[in-house]
Amino acid sequence: MRGLLMIGAAAFLVGCVSTPSLTGTTGTRSFAALQEMCGAQRVDYGEDAQSVYTVLFDAHVANRRGRISNEEFCAFQAAMAQQYVKLGRSSDPQMRNQWVTFFNTQRVTALSWRAAVDPTLRSG
Repeated sequence: MRGLLMIGAAAFLVGCVSTPSLTGTTGTRSFAALQEMCGAQRVDYGEDAQSVYTVLFDAHVANRRGRISNEEFCAFQAAMAQQYVKLGRSSDPQMRNQWVTFFNTQRVTALSWRAAVDPTLRSG
């Protein structure tokens, strides 16, 4: 339960910055399109889909603006998928909390990449 609460808090904070729609909007890629960029099979993130999409979207902005390479973006995306399949789907609270910890670390990484190239995140 604590893990779900932490993901909810992270999703709320993400919403303060920008929450893209899973289906994409004008000028943004959908969640499915972001997952397909690296040629890997799409992962069903269930209830975590919006939060994961937001993290991948931030990493995609950094990729699109030259902060990270395509290889780095794809490795980032693959690590998210692998850890979700390994930990995030689990009903074991301890494993779920490990996913939340991993997810929050990835969120910070993606935001820092995006902030380096997106002036809207730096103007206080």
